[in-house]
Formats: sequence, C-alpha cells, structure tokens
Amino acid sequence: MNKSIAKLAKIGQKEERLILGLMSGTSLDGLDVALCRITGAGTQSQLELLQFDTLDYHDAFRDGIRQVFAKRTIDQQSLSGLNAYVGSYHAELILQAFAKWNLQTEDIDLIASHGQTVFHAPQSLTHDSSYPNSTLQIGDGDHIAVKTGIICVSDFRQKHIAAGGEGAPLAAYGDYLLFSSAQENRFLLNIGGISNFTFLPQLGTSAKAYATDLGPGNTLMNQLMHREYQQEMDRNAEVALAGQIHQELLATLMAHPFFALGFPKTTGPELFNLDYVAQCQAASQSTNLTVPDLMATLNRFSAETIRAGIQRASVGLANKKIYVSGGGLHNPMLYRQLQEAFPGEVESFQVLNLNPDAKEACLFAILANETLAGDPSHVTQIKDSPAVCMGKISLPY
Repeated sequence: MNKSIAKLAKIGQKEERLILGLMSGTSLDGLDVALCRITGAGTQSQLELLQFDTLDYHDAFRDGIRQVFAKRTIDQQSLSGLNAYVGSYHAELILQAFAKWNLQTEDIDLIASHGQTVFHAPQSLTHDSSYPNSTLQIGDGDHIAVKTGIICVSDFRQKHIAAGGEGAPLAAYGDYLLFSSAQENRFLLNIGGISNFTFLPQLGTSAKAYATDLGPGNTLMNQLMHREYQQEMDRNAEVALAGQIHQELLATLMAHPFFALGFPKTTGPELFNLDYVAQCQAASQSTNLTVPDLMATLNRFSAETIRAGIQRASVGLANKKIYVSGGGLHNPMLYRQLQEAFPGEVESFQVLNLNPDAKEACLFAILANETLAGDPSHVTQIKDSPAVCMGKISLPY
C-alpha cells in the first residue's frame, strides 16, 4: 500500500487532528493561515485555534492574479502558469509560518487549501444554459503537498457543483457544525470581497440552515482604491468618511436584478465591478463625483445590501443576533451603519470565541476534517445544499 494512503487512513481514525486551514479571498489581502486542533466530526466537532496569521502577498503576485481574475478573455499561458505558481507560493508561505511558530511539517496531519478564485460562473449569473454551473480556483494542491510533505485537501467547490450546487457559498457547512445555538437565531455575516451570511435557526425549530451571498462587501471599495491610489483598501474608511453619499447613484446601484432573487444565491466580482459602477454613474448623472464621494456611496451600497438582505431573511423572526467577520469588520463606517440598522443585535464574531479574521480558514479546516472523518449525513439540515463531503486529496509522494 502507498504509505501516504496508509497515513491517510490513520489520520481519519485519530481522536484529534492538527489541520492547517488556508484561505485566500478575492480581496487579495494575503494568505490566511490557521492552525486548528479538531476533535470529533459532524455536530460533535470541536475546533481550537492554536495559531493564526495573515501572510502578505507581494505586489507581483497580486498583479498576476488581477490579469486573469473575473475576466472572460485571458492569456491561457498566464492562467496555466499561475495555477502552478500559486500552489508553490502558498507552500512557501506555509513553511514561513511553520518557522515562525517553531513547527515541523511532521506535526501537521492535513492542509486544507481553498485556493485562489479567478472565475465564478453559476448559471444564475451567466444566464447561459449551454454550460453547467462552474467555478475555478487555482493553486493546485499537488504543489502544496509535494513542497511541504503534507497531505493536502483542496478544490472543495467542485464537489458542491458536481452534486448540484453552485459552488458557493460553502460557509454553511462549517458554520452549522460549529456554531448552531439552542438559545438564539444566528446570522453569521462575513464581509469579504463579497458579503454573505449563514443563517443558523435556533435548534429545536423546523427551519433549516442556509448560506447566501448578499452582494458586494469590500470588492468595489478595494477596486476603487487600487485604481485611484494604488492601495489595497480604504484603511479605517478614511476616504469614505471624507465624502458624501450620492443618493441617486446609490438607488441606481441598488436596482440591480440580483437583489430581487430569492435566497440562497451567489455572486462575485464578475457581476459587481467598476464597469458596473460606471454604468450606474452614467445612468444617475453622477460621473463627476469626487473619489471620496464615490467611496462613501460604495460604502453605503455595501451596508444597504447587507441590511436589506438580513431584514428580508428575518421577517417574523424573533431573538436574532448578527455576528460579523471578514475584512469589513475593520471598516468603521460600514460596521457603524450595520449597528445602526440592527440596534443591539450586531457583534464581532470574537464573542463566539473565534478570531473573526481566522474564521474562513478555520471553516476549510473543518471541511477537510469532514472529508476524512465525516459523513454526508452530518449536513442534511442545510437548505438547498447538497449533502456531500468535499475536497480533492493530494498526496506528497
């Protein structure tokens, strides 16, 4: 028997596993690296975050991803090269984290890698029935496994699509297993490039959990900062706070038919990008806005899509709490607007005893744990999502 296969079987039978979760979002902030100790599986899963860091990307990496990200026409050689390069680069960053944490590769049971999304094309967005739902994450797991010597589980979204889903959002699986509550209805709101929530009904009710995208989170603001200032984000909302919200542009942005679709649904920068903003500016006669005014309007746009989505999902729902994670948590203007929209109901994810910045990387560690030690029956209570264990397994030898 291949010794890696034998090792894989032993890992699946262990009482606890050390799994390194990796997340690289569309905002390209850096690679989130979360070292997790996980015991059990299914609803008995327990996760302890041992170490966490976000390892910054260099500018050449970001520029390379932007050449192919969310574009319909690209250089195929660049895409092929980036697939190998991202995996190798992530492996280098992993080894840097191990050196910082004084860890040996032999200490780790598994790596769970999300990869880097470069295109997301469910039929609900493309309106093209000639192709099935599809998504593409690059950064092949074989490169990570070979260069670290650690078994890698990756490419989680393909199984979701193969089983009838849209490939996103996947957060409901880990959220349901770890954070369901008998005391309250929970909205676990993640504000990354795209904002999304997982709804976790109070245990004991007949409602089902589900996850859905809401619309742009940080993506439009980040794209504008990169275009105008060659910076990655509006740090501390400094630009937005200096501007005034343009109500006509805001109304035009909010008129997109995506917002009328039922839950769950998925979207991405393929739909919400600066070309869309320019179209809305032309339609609302606001093409001469200053950058601060445009940034303030985009900030409110993100807040409004979140507010409208959660209000729509919580009609008639009592005893609810909203727990926020993702980069948007650190945007004071955006976070304040959410607190004003839902007085007394908005909290940082930190109150659930998990670093909010580490949450997504931890959730992929949970998905990898289910790949080895779980069962599809663990996730049958998630609405409109296939009950599957996800991820491809890459062996180092």
